[in-house]
Amino acid sequence: MYTILLSIHLVLFSWAFYNILYFGVKPSKSLSWILITLLFPFMGVFAFILFGINRRKIKYFELKEAKKRKDYIEKNRKNEKNKNVTVLRSHKASKISNLIFNNTNLPLQLNNDVVVLKSGKETFEALFKAIKNAKSFIHLQYYIIENGEILNNLINLLEQKRKENVEVRILYDSIGTFPLNKKTIQHLKEIGVKIYPETPFKFGSFLFSLNYRNHRKIAIIDNEIGFTGGVNISDEYITEDTNLGIWQDAHVQISGCAVADLHDTFLKDYYYATDIDLSQKEKYNKVCNADGNTTMQIVSSGPDYKQPVVMQQYLSLINLAERSICVLNPYFIPTYSILEAFKIAALSGVKVTLLLPKVTDSKMATYSMYSYFEGLLKAGVDIYLRDDFSHSKVIFIDDEIASIGSTNFDCRSFEHNYELNALIFDKEITSEISKEFNERKNLATKVTLEDFLNRSNKQKTLERLARFLSPLL
Repeated sequence: MYTILLSIHLVLFSWAFYNILYFGVKPSKSLSWILITLLFPFMGVFAFILFGINRRKIKYFELKEAKKRKDYIEKNRKNEKNKNVTVLRSHKASKISNLIFNNTNLPLQLNNDVVVLKSGKETFEALFKAIKNAKSFIHLQYYIIENGEILNNLINLLEQKRKENVEVRILYDSIGTFPLNKKTIQHLKEIGVKIYPETPFKFGSFLFSLNYRNHRKIAIIDNEIGFTGGVNISDEYITEDTNLGIWQDAHVQISGCAVADLHDTFLKDYYYATDIDLSQKEKYNKVCNADGNTTMQIVSSGPDYKQPVVMQQYLSLINLAERSICVLNPYFIPTYSILEAFKIAALSGVKVTLLLPKVTDSKMATYSMYSYFEGLLKAGVDIYLRDDFSHSKVIFIDDEIASIGSTNFDCRSFEHNYELNALIFDKEITSEISKEFNERKNLATKVTLEDFLNRSNKQKTLERLARFLSPLL
């Protein structure tokens, strides 16, 4: 029996090795997968099939859901130019904007009003106010929707709006929202809410459902006001967690022409989930007549695009920064290219500051994050650890350009998840974000290279193990 099992393991490992060798993108990640598939019989290959296969390159692993998304994108691609980019005064801003447009066909939009919401409390107050004023439709999309006070308040509002004949549609990720009570979903359907899961578990799409998650957070009210960022529908933002306290997070409220692009992303996902195409109906395509002062661009990313859009967005911001780079993110597990870009920036004289949580909701993610500190510190990157848990996903450069959204600094966000960021070209708003960043930084603990090198051998071992397993995160 042992010989038979060993033979099967070697056959499976050989198959995995072939695919890693010929279709792997990053040598370091490929080496991790080779070791995982070799050292963990059967389970290692199973994990590789779920989380490691490069479906961008291996066409026979392109599942029907991915093809459906790509076909929809091509069918609805608008033959327009990024015409507003000429208003951007800096060369770096123009380059970043054109990068996003050429990847996503989402143009730079002028004349928006943007409000930065610095906490879950501010976000829910603004969102609920907008919902109360809805006249035509409410479209919501979240990675996590959890039972609790926030959801109860939301349902009460939606029930009232349904009595006013306001349309309500909700999308949720089938993994992130898995614990949601089925009775709650049924109640929403009974009051007239059209609620659907993204990539639900079903025969023929298990691999796609498990590994390709919709991590976006979007709210659109009457196509006039939109919300996006990192906040989910959860009580973690208003109730103290035993280990992490009240979660901190950043979101943005948008009114103006960019709302249409935000809504376009929702309508695409709604089509993927339901086969119902609302994008051609006039009701959901209101002409923009905005008169705000903020220039911005929606950044939509996912495995249905030809390029890893948000990774390229972050790389572009890092590489084009001239004076400063500031990052606020809960899961800092960078790819090799991102890691080297930070080091190059710091060694070139750009002030790089990372503000990260001391502890996260995942021990493996925390240890993996710590494993990158030594190299960054040696390159001159400033790292600060905050005692409270920040779920915010923010990066801004030179106090000129800021990004707030759903994207973490990890392989899952860059390669597997459907993500969305708001890229803001506005010095006043970036200055506001910078002020909040510095206030939080001044309350945090700065990590010094000397102290970090003195951490225990146990800590170092756990960091290395977590980094080795980081492809699974």
